[in-house]
Amino acid sequence: MKPGCSLFFTNAKAVSYLNKVRTFQNPLYYFCFMTHIENYQRQLEELISNALKEDIGDGDHSTLSIIGPDVKGKAILKIKENGILAGVAIAKEIFFYVEPGSVFTKYKEDGDTMQKGEVAFEIKAKIHTILSCERLVLNCMQRMSGIATLTKEYTDKLKGYSTKLLDTRKTTPNFRLLEKEAVRIGGGVNHRFGLYDMVMLKDNHIDYCGGIEKAIEKAWQYTQEKKPGLKIEVETRSIEDVKKVMRTGKVNRIMLDNFSPDEIKEALKIIDGKYETEASGGITLENIESYAATGVDFISSGAIIHQAKSLDLSLKAEIQ
Repeated sequence: MKPGCSLFFTNAKAVSYLNKVRTFQNPLYYFCFMTHIENYQRQLEELISNALKEDIGDGDHSTLSIIGPDVKGKAILKIKENGILAGVAIAKEIFFYVEPGSVFTKYKEDGDTMQKGEVAFEIKAKIHTILSCERLVLNCMQRMSGIATLTKEYTDKLKGYSTKLLDTRKTTPNFRLLEKEAVRIGGGVNHRFGLYDMVMLKDNHIDYCGGIEKAIEKAWQYTQEKKPGLKIEVETRSIEDVKKVMRTGKVNRIMLDNFSPDEIKEALKIIDGKYETEASGGITLENIESYAATGVDFISSGAIIHQAKSLDLSLKAEIQ
């Protein structure tokens, strides 16, 4: 299973996929799926643990000084800005990580359109749990909702075209897992998660290696010997580069970097459907449709993450 296909193994899509795997009794797919969700759960728990340690340190002294350790409470997540909601599943994971016996009631799902004044969820737990998790929950959800909202703006522009929107590695250190999940929630497709899950030969790799043909040959030989099945993508900077790649072969995808739509059309004629294609560089909300209209398979955008604005949410105590 490719990274990003379904990050949250607790959601309905993942459960449906798992049931299909069991139904067809495919041990390889079942193993890949289980390995993926185990790796994801481990990374998520590590992210939550580190973030809570960063925030709490040797104790939440504001809460410890005035609230008894076993006093129960309730809070709601209030939406204060319109957009696409993301991070509900993460919020539940955070609360349950601290207090497994918490009661989490969802009123909205990840990917739902949200309106100012709505309530996303309710949490019942020890007040210590609610207050110590509050900032981490909000930081994650506000950031993720901003990314999902901007991604949805981009993917809406692609309706009617076959082109898919990809994210990039231009992410916040130690928060990539959730930023990429937010892209998926907004309708985008996750590109590689890191340097380990795809060979991507970019301009610096090619220049250091001594040319595009040499770089492809060496990368292909490496994958054959050490990482069979690892896909290879190569960046091209000109039509001449595209022609060199076509003569060399041995790749899975060709990136067309900083090509104009007309140049992409020319490149696609040369490639003739033999390899996946990806347009990158200088693509904005204003011009993305002209790129999609070329028929390119993918458009990658770092902006959907690094230009996204966090949305306003708040966690409010409910006093009975």
